[in-house]
Parts: sequence; structure tokens; C-alpha cells
Amino acid sequence: MILHIPDREVILDNLDRKSYIYAHPPWGGVEEAMKSEDTLKRLKTIEGHLRGIIRMVEDDAYCIDIIRQIQAVEAALNKVSARILEGHLNSCVITAVQGEDPTERQRVLKEVLEVFETSTKV
Repeated sequence: MILHIPDREVILDNLDRKSYIYAHPPWGGVEEAMKSEDTLKRLKTIEGHLRGIIRMVEDDAYCIDIIRQIQAVEAALNKVSARILEGHLNSCVITAVQGEDPTERQRVLKEVLEVFETSTKV
């Protein structure tokens, strides 16, 4: 099954597990950082950490302890995000910038700008 999202297609794979992957964009492949075992391991660790925070809230833990754990998850997510962005910059963005299509070049650069703008709003 393919789900259409603006500017990309998402292939829904093994719907029982609710996992999905992005289809390969026409200018390059899936970034190494996104498909690396290390990135998946980090995300699964973060998932477990987040479940621990949920338990803390359910158990009415001390607020400051919960906040500190949330901050740790945020920092871990930021590291994963930076790794994925680095992979994207070193693959898709370089390919688009060096490519012959000015529209594609502008689209990819606009995406990166939007990511930075979103991150500064938090």
C-alpha cells in the first residue's frame, strides 16, 4: 500500500506492525543514518525511556524527576535528529544541489530551511 504525502510517497510495509519506510526520492536513496542499526537502536532505547516516563506520571512521581527524564529524552531525540539530518545533507541535498534541476534544488533547500525554522520555534 502506498500513502501519498506532499512531495513524497510512503510505502506502508507490514501493516500489522505499523512500520513504514519512505520511498526512494528520485535524486538519491534513503540516508545511511536513517537505516542504520545504531539509529534504530537509539530510537528503541528512547521509546523505552518514554514508557518509563509514562509510568512515572501514572505513579505520580516527583514532578522535577519527570521533567529531568523528559529533558533526557529530548536530548536523545535531538542527537538522532542531527544524525539523520547529517545523512540527508550528505546525500539528498548534495545530489540536488549538484543536479541540473533548479526547481528540485530550491525545493530541497527549502525543506532544510523549514527544518531549521521549526527547530528554532520550540
